[in-house]
Parts: sequence; C-alpha cells; structure tokens
Amino acid sequence: MKVEIWSDFVCPFCYIGKRRFEEALASLPFRDDVEVVYRSFELDPRMEKGVAYNVHEALAKKYGMSLEQARQSNAGLAAQAKQVGLDYNYDEWKFTNTFDAHRLAHFAASEGKAHEMTERLLHAYFTEAKHLGDRETLADLAADVGLNREAALEALASDAFADAVRADESDGSALGIRGVPFFVIDRKYGISGAQPTATFVGALQQAWDESRPSLTVLGGDAANGGEACADGACAVPNAKE
Repeated sequence: MKVEIWSDFVCPFCYIGKRRFEEALASLPFRDDVEVVYRSFELDPRMEKGVAYNVHEALAKKYGMSLEQARQSNAGLAAQAKQVGLDYNYDEWKFTNTFDAHRLAHFAASEGKAHEMTERLLHAYFTEAKHLGDRETLADLAADVGLNREAALEALASDAFADAVRADESDGSALGIRGVPFFVIDRKYGISGAQPTATFVGALQQAWDESRPSLTVLGGDAANGGEACADGACAVPNAKE
C-alpha cells in the first residue's frame, strides 16, 4: 500500500498531522508494507525569502484579528503540537519562501534520505526557528541527515529538482488538493488535514483490507473430506483392506 503526503514545511498542521499519521501507522501490523512518499506543496509560492513581519503579525493581517488574538491562536496550535510531542517555538518562526526547501527534500530523496530530510526541515522550522529560505542553512540541515553538504549547496545554487517540485504541485492540483496536509492512499482515498490518530488508523485499516484479495472457498475444505497438505505435512489416509 502507498501513502502520499502533500505538505509544506511552514504549515504547522502538517507537522502535527505527520505525527498523528506516524502514530497510527506504527500501531498497525502491516506498517512495514506501507510505502510513505512525501510530496511538495507551497502554501504561498509568491512569498519572499525574507519578510519583515512575524507570524503573529501575518496571522492578524490575514484574518483581520488583533495581535493578541493572533498570539492566542498560535498558542493553541502550540498546545496541539505538545500533545503529539512537538515543541513549537512560534514567537521566533521566520516566514519565507519554501521552494528551495522542497528542492532540497527532492535532492535528499534521490539519495535515499527523504524521510530524514522531511523530519529535519520541519523540526528546524517549528522548534529551532531556522530560516528555511537561506541556502547555507539548508545545506547545514542536509549535512545533519548525512548528506554531502557541498553537493546539497551545489544543487540549491542551480535549478536542480525544480521540475520535481512543480510536478508534485501539478499532481496535487489535478487531484483537487487545495490545502495541506493531505494524505492520499493508493490514489483511491484522500484524508484532508491533521485528523485525529484514530481517523488515520481507521482509514489505513480500511484501505488495507480492501487491497487484500478475499477468496470464497467452494466445495468445503480439508476438514470436510478434501485431502490436502498443510503445515509442512500431509495426512496419509488409512489403507483399505
């Protein structure tokens, strides 16, 4: 089974949703048979790399609320994050364009480090308040997960993996994804938002059950007169006299 996750590295619900999804998957017996793939999504592709306002000011401006209301809202987010073991340092978050961060994630995927890089970028932004629009910072984060820093910096200095990011975004748009996090199971089921862990458990179990072939046995079984071998042995019928 394959689960694709569209998300952005500056989306607070994406990190919370990732943790809840991981908790759900870890609780299921078929967890090792599920392929998880991270896909790129930019909340604001037109965002500049460096902005002068903080997260509270941005929220207040976007939703027409006071700075105090914005702070309370962000504190509520931090409380949700705390419930799944995440520390949100929201006072220090640095708004920025995330296109290069997504390109770095694809670079990491090409080196077999997609999961490690995704986690490192999210933690760097939300907990450490790193500037994900700064290429030197991104190269440092690449080195943190065992990637070659100079190779990562070289990729970031070029347009490498730009097409891969745009392909993810185009694919998500074709699927009707307008917000993140968004989870797609086998291109058959979609889960929108940072749903409760139990919701992920139910969805994954349902998709898994439906993906397994189910046979209806006709004519009885070995216990009802049908000779068969099982468990490494064959029952030998009594010889007739």
